Amino acid sequence: MTYGSIDSSYTRRTLTRSARALASLKLDGPLLVGLALIALYGLIVMYSASGQNVGAVLKSATRLGIGIVVMLILAQVKPGFLRRATPIIYVVGIVLLVVVDVVGYVGKGAQRWLDLGLFRFQPSEIMKIAVPMMCAWYLHERPLPPSTPNLLVTVLIIFLPAALTIAQPDLGTGVLITIAGVLVILMAGLQIRIILALAGITAIGAWFGWSFLHDYQQKRVLMFLDPQSDPLGAGYHIIQSQIAIGSGGIFGKGWMNGSQGQLEFLPERSTDFIFAVIGEEFGLVGLALLIFLYLFVVGRAIFLAMQTQETFARLLSGSIAITFFVYVFINTGMVSGLLPVVGVPLPLVSYGGTSMVTLMAGFGILMSLYSHRKLIRS
Repeated sequence: MTYGSIDSSYTRRTLTRSARALASLKLDGPLLVGLALIALYGLIVMYSASGQNVGAVLKSATRLGIGIVVMLILAQVKPGFLRRATPIIYVVGIVLLVVVDVVGYVGKGAQRWLDLGLFRFQPSEIMKIAVPMMCAWYLHERPLPPSTPNLLVTVLIIFLPAALTIAQPDLGTGVLITIAGVLVILMAGLQIRIILALAGITAIGAWFGWSFLHDYQQKRVLMFLDPQSDPLGAGYHIIQSQIAIGSGGIFGKGWMNGSQGQLEFLPERSTDFIFAVIGEEFGLVGLALLIFLYLFVVGRAIFLAMQTQETFARLLSGSIAITFFVYVFINTGMVSGLLPVVGVPLPLVSYGGTSMVTLMAGFGILMSLYSHRKLIRS
């Protein structure tokens, strides 16, 4: 026996043991690797985007660690328990949103957080998971595609937390909550005419709701159409972001060498606009690598969702998988000037607390729904 065959045999045994360990923990290996690579990429970029602030990197790593623990715990929970707990989670989330609107912590002109002394968290982040869970719970034992009365109830389930979130004001999170719920409805098998009717109602609602938006929110939409009309005001973010991405070229200026980011011309460079930092320092190649990792995670998540069997698991897992793609699409489109600025962080890369934990919780639920698919009982 040659050394090569010994090494190959040892590698196969190691991989087999690793696969068994992950299976025993109800974790999906490929999905876990994809998430880990994105998170590692994010920590490297965070060091540069935060101005070489080790504290910011450690805080991001700590929150990531908390998210991993939450993911691991939720992966062990059986779908039946998740389904039974869904109404409680949803109601608690609604109550917390009301509490925030009344006595929440105010920061950067918005009342979005609950201050618990040791830390602050956004209850609206909980609703990113609770809303699709509630929609899937409601449609679980009802005929699909949903009837008009069931559809109206599902729309109400989505509208209530979304409206409370937008009132904080937090338009970006409100939109994400709405999208997560709408994806469940779409996967329930709506007819084309109903989808078109809902699209028309949404357009009318958007036109009617325009007057209720805050001035800065209206400016964000107008600046999307013409950022040069206010280059030093509402259009400043997107102009500087486009300059940063364009100046990076194909290979970028190098890690920690981006002038827009390092000289602080680029606002919110460690949060919502960190994608522009990547474009400036790592160029088109760096952006393409990150997008490839995102697409890998989304593709794997959709594959796992397709393997689930019962209605609750299928609708919820599909919503979690596609919503992750929507997060990436909105942030990258916003930073590139293809969408209005709505304050959506780049998943697992932007500096953030509750949002990172929520994302990992969603993937924990997805892995649970997949790993327990043969153990589900009606």
